[in-house]
Amino acid sequence: MSQTAVAEASTAPHAVARRALLVINPKARQGQADIGPALNRLEAAGLDIVQESFRSPGEVSDDIVKRGADVDIVVVCGGDGTINAAARGVMAVKKPMGIFPMGTANDLARTLGIPADPLGAAEVIAAGLTRRIDVGEVNGHPFFNVASIGLSAELARSLTAETKRRWGRFGYAVAAFRALAAARPFTATIRSATGTEATVKTMQIAIGNGVHYGGGNVVDAAAAIDDGHLDLYSLEVGSVWKLALMLPSFRNGRHGAWKEVRTERCTGFDIETRRPRPVNTDGELVTFTPAHVRVIPEAIEVFAPPAQ
Repeated sequence: MSQTAVAEASTAPHAVARRALLVINPKARQGQADIGPALNRLEAAGLDIVQESFRSPGEVSDDIVKRGADVDIVVVCGGDGTINAAARGVMAVKKPMGIFPMGTANDLARTLGIPADPLGAAEVIAAGLTRRIDVGEVNGHPFFNVASIGLSAELARSLTAETKRRWGRFGYAVAAFRALAAARPFTATIRSATGTEATVKTMQIAIGNGVHYGGGNVVDAAAAIDDGHLDLYSLEVGSVWKLALMLPSFRNGRHGAWKEVRTERCTGFDIETRRPRPVNTDGELVTFTPAHVRVIPEAIEVFAPPAQ
């Protein structure tokens, strides 16, 4: 598809559907928020809401598949982990997805320009604009934002549900400090779909599908969630203190300017480590290395403002 065609597709109005399945995670940090006004806005836009609560991420895709034939759109209420868990179901039923960001970081919503409050997010759905976005996949597990090995996996271990509920986004800083204190480099071999190969000693390997991750960090200054590519970086630093100096550059995606950071853009990567290491996708530990990572272009249609 040409760049012009992609741009036109991303801003084409989507006829507001008549029936919407709304899946909500009551355990999300804002899961008990009053979404009544947002639901009223969707109903005023002509939507009949079918609401379904779930208690564990494993239920989300099953619920979507079970009810998908009877609805026109799927609205997912929760944080990045919940939306991640819904990906397989949304792809299976091939229905457009709306998002109510109700988690701690809400990085996918930030990437897509979806307002953080439910009423603002409902306005996006009511406006009817959609765009198609890519989905990453690692060892068969879909993800929207980033898959990573190393520091962020340790951060995911430290960032418990209680920490997120108590501290909110500040909890990321608390967990990051703990992860940095325990950080040790590991050896990995990185192979790309273009045929390049490198064996590295690294603190972290991250492969981004979207733009934002980890509460607002940027995968790469040029990253996009609909460009058909993945963006990899490897932190090949020997000192935690040097890494601490580099941290501000991760907020704007300029970390690739440091000589200690290896970057590459490709459609897929294979990562091997000497022993199995956990892989974190959008805040959840889902698999272990060796990791086969690929991009699925234009996998899901989402309600979102036009791409900027």
